[in-house]
Amino acid sequence: MIKKIGFDNEKYLKDQTAAILGRVKSFDNKLYLEFGGKLCFDYHAARVLPGYDPNVKIRLLQCLKDKIDIVLSIYAADIERGRVRGDFGITYDAATLKLIDDLRKWGLDILAVVITRFANQPSATIFKNKLERRGVKVYLHYPISGYPVDVDAIVSENGFGKNDYIQTKNPIVVVTAPGPNSGKLSTCLSQLFHEHKRKINAGYAKFETFPIWNLPLKHPVNVAYEAATADIQDFNLIDPFHLEKYNQSAVNYNRDVESFPILKLMLSRIFTKNYNLPAYNSPTDMGVNRAGFGIIEDQVVQDAAKQELIRRYFRYNSEYVLGIEKKETVDRVVLLMEEMGLKVTDRAVVEIARKAAEAAEKADKGHDGIFCGAAIQLSSAEIITGKNSKLMHAASSLVMNALKALARIPDEILLLSPQVINQIAKLKKDILKADSESLDLEECLIALAISAATSHTAELAMQKLGQLKGCEVHMTHIPTPGDEVGLKRLGVNLTTDGRFSSRNLFVT
Repeated sequence: MIKKIGFDNEKYLKDQTAAILGRVKSFDNKLYLEFGGKLCFDYHAARVLPGYDPNVKIRLLQCLKDKIDIVLSIYAADIERGRVRGDFGITYDAATLKLIDDLRKWGLDILAVVITRFANQPSATIFKNKLERRGVKVYLHYPISGYPVDVDAIVSENGFGKNDYIQTKNPIVVVTAPGPNSGKLSTCLSQLFHEHKRKINAGYAKFETFPIWNLPLKHPVNVAYEAATADIQDFNLIDPFHLEKYNQSAVNYNRDVESFPILKLMLSRIFTKNYNLPAYNSPTDMGVNRAGFGIIEDQVVQDAAKQELIRRYFRYNSEYVLGIEKKETVDRVVLLMEEMGLKVTDRAVVEIARKAAEAAEKADKGHDGIFCGAAIQLSSAEIITGKNSKLMHAASSLVMNALKALARIPDEILLLSPQVINQIAKLKKDILKADSESLDLEECLIALAISAATSHTAELAMQKLGQLKGCEVHMTHIPTPGDEVGLKRLGVNLTTDGRFSSRNLFVT
């Protein structure tokens, strides 16, 4: 089955590059561009816009390489409290280091890191020292009393004026961050204040993929974004300022609309009187977002976005069970699904995974353990199942079965050497004193690699691992750490029913 494509990266890159270059010309060839969303590895966008390159924003920066400086901002309190970025499972300070490394791999380097709302937090100070001793320039921005409401105090020498000024050289300054609420906007505004003091008529624009302003408010792509931000209580709405000025509907989100009057007032205070500020009559006007024009098959992206909405529900529900997320977040996504007419079983692998667990339980009625089922949909649309056993976790058997299907290996042929499995089981039970001898996915993949050294069949199967990337997986139970790590590294789109795979409270 050929995967359907709904987004054209080359068309988007050409259009988006032109939009940014056009905007910088409207300001005195100096633009501070707030870069929202994920700069690298934007898998949400890739899931809702099939064909979208998760690193297309990096390619965009490469197109503009000779015209940009890159500045990263990170909130000092996020460093102090160890805030974690959910997709990578690492803290924001670690994510900042990773982002710098990722950019360098693409031939891009950053100009500086800005620590925002810095108040001598110990962890933030250590982070600053670490960066500086590795040759990264660090600037400090400080808390401003009354931000963002007291415009007179903010746009003053005691407000933005006390922040460090970043010396830039290129016409476009990209301001990005490891995650939301890191201080990107305040960094841009602070720089504008300092630039205009120096008679440099720099401007501001915002680049953010979602919501897509020229799609309908209830288009599944925009609804999927609303679900993705349900945990921070964002919601989409028709930009009232844009509608009033142009009699044209444009989709934006609540925080941008709510902050627009104050932001416009700040900009009017910052800009010198003899400079004509380009007409920003709405939050939409401030954006340079062209993702909507890269969509080439609307039905394809609608279908994909609906699936993402279901995946988002499962993610929040599992996080709620784990004590991470609020019930209100889960309820919000349930409401969005109802509005779209969606059920959880509209995700093809869900019902089949549940039936696999039921079949395992019927086949082993004397067993008093927990029966876990799993299902994966391959690129051919074929769905393969797996279940837990004394030998393997459900995730492990699922991946082994999927590899057999991809390599056309008969089911009765063993992929893993029994000697290897026995030795790992012996290690777990006799030496490591583990509660279970059953192999989790990470252990199973290691066993497969070892078996491939002496078994051509295992070698064939291992060569198919790359074909699992992007496949849809559902499990009836929350994966153990070893299963979760393995599935994440394989790059599958995982959902679970939010039930625990063990009665133990502590799971390794």
